[in-house]
Amino acid sequence: MTHKVGILGGTFDPPHLAHLRMAEEAKKQLGLEKILFLPNKIPPHKHISGMASPKERLEMLQLMIANNDCFEVDVRELERSGKSYTYDTMRDMISEQPDTDFYFIIGGDMVEYLPKWYHIDDLVNMVTFVGINRPQYQTEVSYQVIKVTMPELTISSTEIRNDIENAQPFLPEKVWSYIKEHQLYGKK
Repeated sequence: MTHKVGILGGTFDPPHLAHLRMAEEAKKQLGLEKILFLPNKIPPHKHISGMASPKERLEMLQLMIANNDCFEVDVRELERSGKSYTYDTMRDMISEQPDTDFYFIIGGDMVEYLPKWYHIDDLVNMVTFVGINRPQYQTEVSYQVIKVTMPELTISSTEIRNDIENAQPFLPEKVWSYIKEHQLYGKK
């Protein structure tokens, strides 16, 4: 029997309600069994924010998904040294779980960037890409991407970090409490 597993990667700095909604919509619309949240240590496509440590990002992510049995965190990229390339991760996951079809969930910003991904021509044969609509980004590329739509949440982790005082409505309550308790993102 083949399993259908979604993967949502990112820095999750911090994890927010749009991340949850993306995972929920992809799971529901594609009939996925579970979603693996894949926090990366060093993303190849952007600079590290330097705001929350990998440990803090992991703890916030675990708090965010704690009440959903279909959501799990995979820490392999946090434990790996060097940049977190999806190709390397998926090669390992497929080797470990050959009876699983993986659906890699990305936002519109990453769909637009897809042609620049490391080993993209190999990667598209390893996973099915799932693109979530995101305001102001194209979701049309030359690679096959399944589109999942959801109500647009015009928020990003960067915006949350830059305006933490007004970010509470975009964060799960446990994540907001963690940010306040640990005085992250300038919240004193």
